[in-house]
Amino acid sequence: MKVSPPINAFDEAAPAGLSVPARPPSALARRLRKWRGLLLVVALPTALATAYFTTLAADQYVSEARFFVRGPSSNTMMSGLGAVLGGAGFKSVPEDSLAVREYLRSPDLVRELRHSIDLVGVWRRPEADFAARLWFSAPTVESLTRYFRRMVVADYDTESSTVSLQVRTFRAEDSKMLAEALLRASENLVNRIGERQRGGAVADARREVEIAERRVVAAREALTAFRQEGRAIDPTREAVASMETVAKLEGALSQARADLQERLAFMRPDNPQVAVLRNRIASLETQIGAERQRLTAGDGAAPRQLAGYERLMLEREFADRQLASAVTSLETARADAARQQIYLARVTEPQEAESALYPKATYTVVSLLAVLLVIYGIGSLVLSGFREHAS
Repeated sequence: MKVSPPINAFDEAAPAGLSVPARPPSALARRLRKWRGLLLVVALPTALATAYFTTLAADQYVSEARFFVRGPSSNTMMSGLGAVLGGAGFKSVPEDSLAVREYLRSPDLVRELRHSIDLVGVWRRPEADFAARLWFSAPTVESLTRYFRRMVVADYDTESSTVSLQVRTFRAEDSKMLAEALLRASENLVNRIGERQRGGAVADARREVEIAERRVVAAREALTAFRQEGRAIDPTREAVASMETVAKLEGALSQARADLQERLAFMRPDNPQVAVLRNRIASLETQIGAERQRLTAGDGAAPRQLAGYERLMLEREFADRQLASAVTSLETARADAARQQIYLARVTEPQEAESALYPKATYTVVSLLAVLLVIYGIGSLVLSGFREHAS
């Protein structure tokens, strides 16, 4: 039997009706096809990340500082439930330190810093790479704050009760300069908080003093008006004097009546001496009646004057006591304000970095590789389950 010669796919003409067998793929092609998922999901992103960190990524310098906020609340000893929780391992968290940490992440701080520091220029240096730099030359406060939170990290350490501040820029001197500015802004915030706390208590005490002073003035003016209307400096003393006068007149009247009875025992009723005694008795009775009438009748009666006068004197006494108490409270508030001074103490000063700590190329590439391998493994298991279920 005659065997036809093999037909090559690259021959110029092949006989009609004959199929050309496909060339089997090479071993390299088979391996690439088999591992194409691993190459696309794991190898390619890892290679791109490695190329970026080794060729394009710019050095980032870190300046670090630590500080704590101290005041009377953080220096006082815990008592009651706080002591029990402290003994059980729970530590108190100073609110002032947490407030400063939140301020270091706020848009208000970004707005304040933009007036004194060119934040956009700091993070758009020529040596900065495209991926890490600030992309916008005129960013909004919101976008600048988001980037600011990436490059400035403030953490609170519960063990040491300190705030750790880390600043990253593309120049070592920029990191130190920005860290110093952040510390100054934090100190200004603490000073404002302290002034507000001290000023609030002192201002309340001063308002109480002003109210008490107005009450004292009103009480004294009312007492002066009463004295002018009644034409009496001290109605109490005048009433006592009037009563003593009435008592003396009544004593003289009793004596005169006794003398009259004595003389009538041995004299005739028409005796001139008896007439003199009777005239004296009548005068004393008239004078006593007038004094009693002055004390008890009319608008200027002694009981009414005494009631009004005592009420005004009681009001003045209460006003004086209120003023004395308010002045004491003011002095106490001032003393407490002097003791309740809060301050920011620096534990470590920001220094100019000698070498770049970021980007952490090896750590980032290895972490990316591990994450991609996990994702690839989970995806492979899911796809294998689908194939088995379909078959």
